[in-house]
Amino acid sequence: MQDNRIKPILFSTDMVRAIREGRKTVTRRDPFQTPPDYDVLKGHYRDSRGRLCAVFQCRKDPTTEAVYARYDRGDILWVREAWGMASDLLGGIPGPVYRADYTDDELRTLREKHYRWSPSIHMPKEAARLFLRVTGVQVGRLSDMVLGDILLEGVQEADSFEETWSRWHQTWNSTIKPADRAIYGWEAHPWVWIVQFERCWKPEGWPK
Repeated sequence: MQDNRIKPILFSTDMVRAIREGRKTVTRRDPFQTPPDYDVLKGHYRDSRGRLCAVFQCRKDPTTEAVYARYDRGDILWVREAWGMASDLLGGIPGPVYRADYTDDELRTLREKHYRWSPSIHMPKEAARLFLRVTGVQVGRLSDMVLGDILLEGVQEADSFEETWSRWHQTWNSTIKPADRAIYGWEAHPWVWIVQFERCWKPEGWPK
């Protein structure tokens, strides 16, 4: 596979757990606003270079604007997650360890011992253990989600419908900088790219 079809993607500890348990098979990414008045989704297209985009039409005239997708069907995504080195954590044992593998009680104990995990953005390729193949990409409004969509995002279903929705709202907003929530937060209901994926094997020739 070409290197430009292998791309990094960040997930929180809870979402890594959901992927490993098979509960999460969809992620909504890259919230965006369309240019003024260009809010009528005309469809999904590919340009002359084969790049996937969503095309929006102006309400006032027939002009259009394209928004390009970061991911495309067939891409392999290597997951960046919170991690550390076993030698730092356990003493003398080489290799990476992952925050998602520890229970909340274990993580609390590690915090008390002042152990600090490296953030996902700093995880190198050599430490990656999760790989995802993109099976579908489309654009949609965040507000168009239904309960089934939330469950495919890996959110644990609660005892009530309202609590499940609340969990998703909190999960989404936790991915948005506070200063940007008025534009891209749950209440703003932005356009988002909806990326479907499945687990796959490590790409051939991946660094060890």
